[in-house]
Amino acid sequence: MIDRKSGPSMIAAFAIMAGFGLAFYFMPRMMIAIGEISTIAAALFAAALVGAFFDVFWLRSRFQRRMNP
Repeated sequence: MIDRKSGPSMIAAFAIMAGFGLAFYFMPRMMIAIGEISTIAAALFAAALVGAFFDVFWLRSRFQRRMNP
């Protein structure tokens, strides 16, 4: 069951996953558009987006660890 502590965490995780899900859904189109300017920029964009996905959850875990020692 959802209690007072896990509810906000689940909502935040869902919002993060939904946001990145949309970003990854449109990533091929964005990469093609960026790739018309520079293929290196398109590759860097994709790498930054994938890295940001993991960084957000890493930062969230650090925040949760600090708030709940």
